[in-house]
Amino acid sequence: MIKDIQEEILRLKEEKGVCILAHSYMSEEICEIADFVGDSYALSVKAKTAPEDTVIMCGVRFMAETVKMLSPEKKVYLANPAAGCPMAEQFDREVIAEVRRMYPDHAVVAYVNTTARLKTIADVCVTSSSAVKICRAIPQRNILFIPDINLGTYVKSQVPEKNIMLLSGGCPTHAKIERSDVIAAKRAHPNALFLVHPECRPEVVAYADYVGSTSGIMDYAEKSAAREFIIGTENSIVQHLQFRCHDKKFYPLSKDLVCHNMKITTLADVLNCLNGDGGEEIVMDEGLRSQAVKCIERMIHYGG
Repeated sequence: MIKDIQEEILRLKEEKGVCILAHSYMSEEICEIADFVGDSYALSVKAKTAPEDTVIMCGVRFMAETVKMLSPEKKVYLANPAAGCPMAEQFDREVIAEVRRMYPDHAVVAYVNTTARLKTIADVCVTSSSAVKICRAIPQRNILFIPDINLGTYVKSQVPEKNIMLLSGGCPTHAKIERSDVIAAKRAHPNALFLVHPECRPEVVAYADYVGSTSGIMDYAEKSAAREFIIGTENSIVQHLQFRCHDKKFYPLSKDLVCHNMKITTLADVLNCLNGDGGEEIVMDEGLRSQAVKCIERMIHYGG
């Protein structure tokens, strides 16, 4: 059945001229039928250069919004309309606008995991792989980093020359992991390197052999001479790495490292979207889009 659905998806996307994007946290069967697989910002860049006029995002809403922001001339669909991101939705524009009024000398640095509306009030956007570089590069010394307090704490430790203010937000999936989970995993797999995403708590990150984005973790594991790894990010990455590196072993940091918002998207959702029976087209007011995309343009300027 999985193979049958995949073959129909591949036929339809070729027939209709559709580009399918899959975030790395999607299931393996969805990644197999995607044109591009990767982190959210990398996918939006791929969509921009893809020849197709229609794009389906297998991910969460802010990711589809980012695709639309960078490719306004294309039709962009979110495969499952219910797929949201709790971190992206934690703060609204009005709250951050009020904080800006309280601290007018602070540059607002927004993680890409934010809504389009929130990006309109940001000075610059960052990804988990570029956050340190960009915070170091921007001219302002005072920074308000939103929304992830754990990623912000990691950046703060790497850029001590800047005054970085944090708010209490973050990814509930990564934030639920505790120091005891790391100790248990390392006890069970004493020869494994520990690779962790900076959205995890500082006391978890402190044990890491490598800290980086999802793509960074995967690249590190593939290129490393080590044979065993504990993966401190969403558990789908364990599965993907097992497919890519048959001669290595990968262990989840915790059985609870599962993003249910990502997992809500199924192969059937992609098929229904292609058939016009599902998904949601992302429609964005041009005023909102043109204002929100500015912080992404500044990200490209400072971070490449």
